[in-house]
Amino acid sequence: MVGVAVGLGNVWRFPYMMGQFGGSAFLFVYLGFVLLFAIPALMGEWALGRETRRGPMGAFPAALGPAGRWIGVVLVITVLVANSYYLVVVANVAYTAVFSLLFGFSESTQSRFDAGLSAGALQAGVGLLMVGLAMYVLYRGLKRGIERVSNVFVPFFGVVVLYLIVASLRLPDAVSHLASFLRPDFGAMTATNVFAAMGQAFFSLSLGGTFYLIYGSYLRDEEKIAPSAIVTGLGDASAALLAALFIVPTTLVFGLDLETGPRLIFVTLPHLFAEIPGGRVLGTAFLIALWMVAFLSSLAAFQVLLGTLTDTAKISVGKAVVLVGTVEACLMVPTALHPEWIGVLDLIFGSGMQVLGSGLTLIALTWGLGRAVTISQVFGTKQGILPAVFFQWIRWVVPVALLLTLALFMLNSF
Repeated sequence: MVGVAVGLGNVWRFPYMMGQFGGSAFLFVYLGFVLLFAIPALMGEWALGRETRRGPMGAFPAALGPAGRWIGVVLVITVLVANSYYLVVVANVAYTAVFSLLFGFSESTQSRFDAGLSAGALQAGVGLLMVGLAMYVLYRGLKRGIERVSNVFVPFFGVVVLYLIVASLRLPDAVSHLASFLRPDFGAMTATNVFAAMGQAFFSLSLGGTFYLIYGSYLRDEEKIAPSAIVTGLGDASAALLAALFIVPTTLVFGLDLETGPRLIFVTLPHLFAEIPGGRVLGTAFLIALWMVAFLSSLAAFQVLLGTLTDTAKISVGKAVVLVGTVEACLMVPTALHPEWIGVLDLIFGSGMQVLGSGLTLIALTWGLGRAVTISQVFGTKQGILPAVFFQWIRWVVPVALLLTLALFMLNSF
């Protein structure tokens, strides 16, 4: 589950969202949202998935009746669109890793790297390779495919990140730059910035009424949801903080702009790898690790789409893999040719729709299936004050907070 959560949301998305939407104030608001809203929502999504043993197209109708099917359709379309632009970023990371391996980063190679990264046809081609690879892993199945990949990729990523933190903090004035950045200005947190922080907490954890419904439907009955959700949520937030600890100091030391947007890490990392000892080898190792965890998160999105087809259309896994891969490839290519669309699409589908989807999931669980089902799924047979408070929290507070944040953002935007 940590492998599903940790990915580009931590390394690619978190630093640029923090740079664009309030700096270190965004960081502290984001951490509060993870603890108060995202982790309880994660418990709720797993609970609904395990109780119904279905993905979004089956779980929502089971909890809410016929109207739930339309919610499932909208959320599956959200995954389809979000994964299409996410695949472009995965392709960008793969290209960057190969470039680092073959040429390294220096003043003489920087222009060549930039040209390739901006070449839409090249990035679309790499993206198509990513789709093909994802189709192969999915065809191999959950145990032989996704779990085996996760067991290798995630620990490797963690080891490389720890080294890069040490290397970046040893750059001249890196610590003082980081200390200055970490003085929050909460006055900078507008309604849009608060919404972005909420969206990041849910995007990074892959919440939204889709991923974790599918994975929750696979959970054994004896699996304890609450501690697993806490470990997953804290593990994912830790990955985001670790990524920030080497990306933010590097960006500030080299005088780069944290508000660069979705291309931030592709501007920052070449500078870091060009300066640190053994940067070509270590940079390549990091980029390969980043590609691994990013690809793993994309697999989770493919799994939602694949599970939806096999559960509702009753077609074979092989046919479903080909159909999903073809549709994603068609959606991915235009975004690769127009990367400026990614920032807008990411705010709408990566933040807005995932916040909405998670809120609807909690409504389906607590109002549709009720108190007894919710408490038994999350806490087993335990009763008492904590389960009672938790139920009221995810029935009232979390959905209202999510929907209110979304409404304030829309009001502020239009």
